[in-house]
Amino acid sequence: MPGHVHIVGGGLAGLSAAVELAGGSERISVYEAGPACGGRARSYLDRQLGCRIDNGNHLLLSGNPAVYRYLGLIGAQDTLVGPKRPVFPFVDLADRLRWTLDLSRGRVPLWVLSKRRRVPGMRLAELRGLMALMEATPDMVVSDCLQPGSLARRLLEPFAISVLNTMPDTGSAALLGAVVKESLARGGRNCLPRFPAVGLSESFVDPALDHLSVLKAEVRTGSRVSAVEMVDGSVAALHVGDERIAMGPNDTVIMAVPAPVAASLLAADLPGFSAPDEFESILNVHFLLPDAPVLTGGLAQARFIGVVGGISEWVFVKDRILSVTVSAANRYATRDLDELAAIIWNEVRAAIDPAATAPMPVAMPPLRIVREKRATFAATVQQDRLRPGTRTMAPNLLLAGDWTATGLPATIEGAIRSGAAAAQAVHARRNTPGRPEQ
Repeated sequence: MPGHVHIVGGGLAGLSAAVELAGGSERISVYEAGPACGGRARSYLDRQLGCRIDNGNHLLLSGNPAVYRYLGLIGAQDTLVGPKRPVFPFVDLADRLRWTLDLSRGRVPLWVLSKRRRVPGMRLAELRGLMALMEATPDMVVSDCLQPGSLARRLLEPFAISVLNTMPDTGSAALLGAVVKESLARGGRNCLPRFPAVGLSESFVDPALDHLSVLKAEVRTGSRVSAVEMVDGSVAALHVGDERIAMGPNDTVIMAVPAPVAASLLAADLPGFSAPDEFESILNVHFLLPDAPVLTGGLAQARFIGVVGGISEWVFVKDRILSVTVSAANRYATRDLDELAAIIWNEVRAAIDPAATAPMPVAMPPLRIVREKRATFAATVQQDRLRPGTRTMAPNLLLAGDWTATGLPATIEGAIRSGAAAAQAVHARRNTPGRPEQ
């Protein structure tokens, strides 16, 4: 008999589960505590800048299967854009060196044989570091795998920090290796950089909400679940404000909230529950230029650049917005934000000016600093062991979120996979078929 699936959390994990289930026999309700869905992957109107910005920057890849399945289901697969080739421009601020990593489209890594296409100064022997990452055991950290040299300093270490949001000396080599297996190891066709043409909400959130509305799924924003009532090892009710929502015998709860929220709601009454409890921050700085820059070379093609040797890590060019990401930002927690912004602006000028037809303003333009203190779980060996699976000891309670055991770090791809896994578990509980693979 069909039941009611209650999805707690309207981030990408919760939306992914809802999209997979909507249109089936189950009734779907999504409860989002905030005023808007999307979690850490959404857009909003910034009143200080007077324009719409993303709350963070996310660089996706053409080989992210869960992302493209999700976008296909909601009719938004054409909203991601990016270069036609797997190119990644970089600048090393310390050495004043610029290059564009130009990967081979196929699995055979011919790019490593061309000095024009590879990392400057790298030795072929350093590629053993990539093999070591793909073969890493769960107790190894990234630094255990890397060979000293330019490939590590100018590519693999920055790559690790941005993917894991954790420093290489503590970051899990196995988690980074899983990403390498799904990207570099599969060739450049799987490494085409992709990002929203307009914004995160326009790609991942708004089309999903429209899709769910058409399929009569209920989405309730401003609806914080304050308690989960457990009876005889199962969820008996959810408490949303003054409302008690009782569970029927065929109902299921998918808990798709951040790890700290899940722990506060479940840890006391759910045997065997565990979740990561250490977190890393991300710092994003959005600069509003008087005019959109006119770019040349690899930067014009990619619309972003990786930065080595500074505080900045990635600079994205979005019309008049220059958006900078600093990952693993706990190391800067005690630094003054105005001081950091001034340093970052000088780094942006050094990164962008040589590839622009006109220099950036010397004076720092209007800006918005967004610091997400608990952006992701710390992707360490110890924290990875705390990540729970989809199913719990409660037969009618499932978990979703990038902090669950997806096999990947805390990424959009991982979040969407976790929601799809929860949806599959609902179908398995009902012995009903899920959506066919596309």
